[in-house]
This record gives sequence, structure tokens and C-alpha cells, in this order.
Amino acid sequence: MTRDRDHPWRLPARIALVGFVAVLLQEAIVSQISIFGVSADVTPLAVAAIGLLCGSLPGAIAGFGIGLFVDLALVQELGITSLLYIPIGYWAGRLRELRDPSHDLVPLGVGALATLWAGLGMTVIQFVLGVDSPVSGLLFQQIFMSVLINTLIALPVHHGVRRLLSGAVPSGSGGARRRYTSGALSPLQQPSERLRGGRMRPAR
Repeated sequence: MTRDRDHPWRLPARIALVGFVAVLLQEAIVSQISIFGVSADVTPLAVAAIGLLCGSLPGAIAGFGIGLFVDLALVQELGITSLLYIPIGYWAGRLRELRDPSHDLVPLGVGALATLWAGLGMTVIQFVLGVDSPVSGLLFQQIFMSVLINTLIALPVHHGVRRLLSGAVPSGSGGARRRYTSGALSPLQQPSERLRGGRMRPAR
């Protein structure tokens, strides 16, 4: 039996550890550092990294849990950040399952999209809830700067999450791409091609 089967709690425990560390670092250290009036946010990057490393379901669950932890830490309405982070974890996981990305620069692109989604989504939610947050060019400039800064740190965050999840990440690549051996039947073959080479009785 593999290590994952022997310890089914290993991956959830590691994901919870990643979420705790990410939120703690964000609120205690990262949020205190301002670059051009904007601070980085490692929490959406951590959610995206979990999705890329573990798949869509763990990514979505991590998005919910980390988002809930962020709301508790900021003492704001529960579920707002979770609503934004669940799609980040899910679609990052779907990218792993459908495309099995292995290029080192993939976390940068996913991190940029995750940060953009979180920034724009939070702006829309605040507008819908009637929060006094004026929409202006300065706001979009801050979102752009946040995306830029998070893109620069996306790769280190991804490597850090990978280290914390070491030994618990599911083995193998995404489930969508399957290789067929010479003796296997591909689903793209026509029925006539599948019967070719077998015994076929001629029509009488």
C-alpha cells in the first residue's frame, strides 16, 4: 500500500498547515510591507498552488478553508473570501487534471489570474453589499499593482507550498490524459477498427 493510502489524513492535515501558515504570514508580516501603497497577498497564491499540486477537489476545499480563515482573521463577514477562493482552487486543480502543466512558469500565470480574480471579485462583492468603496481609476491601479507584485512572488510561494505538502501530494499526473499501449483499445477507434485483426465471419 502506498503512503497516501496508509495515512488518508496526511493530505488534509498538510493542506490545513499550508492554510494556517499562509494566513499567519499574510497578516503578521506580508500585509505590513507596502510597495507603492500596495501589499502582496500570499493567500490566493497558496490556494492556487494547492490546486495545481493536488487537483480540483482539494483545491476547492482549500479555497473554502483558507478563505474562511482569512475572514476570521480580518473580522469580516464569513464566506466572502471563501466565495472567491473556491473557484481559484478548483480551476487551478482542473488545469492540473486536464493539461498536466509541468512548465516552471505556470504558477506565475495562475497566480496572476488568481490575484486578478480575487481583487475584482472583492470589488464587485463590496459594491453589491453597499460597502463604501468608491470605484475609480486608483482602485484599478491598486489591483494592477497587486497582480504585478503577486506574480513576482508566485513562484517562491508555489515552491514553499510544495515543500509543505511534500510526501502527501497525490502521485501521478492529471486523470484526463491517458496513454494507451499498443494492445489497448483507444476510445477514438471506430468499431470496425477495433474488430480489425480479429476473427470475423464473412456474410453469407
